[in-house]
Amino acid sequence: MSGIAAPLHGVAAVVLDTDGVITDSAHLHAAAWKGAFDTFLREHPPERPDDQRPFDVLVDYPLYVDGRARRDGATAFLVSRGVRPEPAVVDAIAEAKDDAYGERLRAGAPVPAFRGTVDLLHTLLSEGVLLAAASASRHAGQLLRRAHVVDLFDAVVDGTEAARLGLRGKPHPDLFLEAARRLRTAPGATAVVEDAVSGVTAARRGGFAVVVGVDRVGGPTHRGRLVAAGADVVVPDLGDLVTQGAVR
Repeated sequence: MSGIAAPLHGVAAVVLDTDGVITDSAHLHAAAWKGAFDTFLREHPPERPDDQRPFDVLVDYPLYVDGRARRDGATAFLVSRGVRPEPAVVDAIAEAKDDAYGERLRAGAPVPAFRGTVDLLHTLLSEGVLLAAASASRHAGQLLRRAHVVDLFDAVVDGTEAARLGLRGKPHPDLFLEAARRLRTAPGATAVVEDAVSGVTAARRGGFAVVVGVDRVGGPTHRGRLVAAGADVVVPDLGDLVTQGAVR
C-alpha cells in the first residue's frame, strides 16, 4: 500500500518550492529583507506616520515578499507603504537584501532540510514520482546542496535560470511550468507544494492537478490565506503526507 497520503495519490510528478518548504531558510530571507527595508524607511520615511513602522517579518514577509522575485517583492512592499517604486530604489533595496542574505550564507548560517520534507521526498521517489525544486532565489541550488538533498531532484529551476529564460516571477506560474516541462509531465498530472500565497496563486493559475500549502507559521491567518489563494490542502509539515491524510 502506498505510503503517500491522499492529496498526492496518482500524480506523476511533484514540484516543490525551496525556502520554507524544502529548506529551513525562510528566516534568513526574512531577516535580510528586514535589514534592507528598515534602512530605507529610516533614510526615506514615508509621509504617513503609520507607514514609517519597521518591516514586520511575521506580517509583511508573507504578504509582500515571500516567494516573489527580489524586485517584485521590493516593489510590492514599497507600494504597501505608500512609496512610489522608482526603478533605482527597487534595484538598490533588492541588491541590499541579496548582499545581506549572501553574507549570512558565507558566514555559515545553517540551512537544514526539514525532516518531514525529506521523508516525503524519499517516499515519493520510492513510488516512482518525479521531483523538481523551483525557486525565485538564485541561491536555491546552493541551499539544496548545503542541505544535502539536491540529488533527490530530477530538475532544479532557480532564479538564475528564471532570469536566463525570461520567466516571470510568482504569482505567474512560469517557474512551475518550466519545472514540469523539464520533468516532461503535464501540469494536470503534477502537484505543486508551496508555503507562500504568491506561490499557491501561481500554481493554481498554472492548472496544476494538486496544490499543497505548507503553513509553518501556525494559527488561522496564514492557513486561511493559502486556502483562499487556491490550496487544495494545507499541512503544518510535509511529513503529514507520508503517514496520514490531510484535511482541508
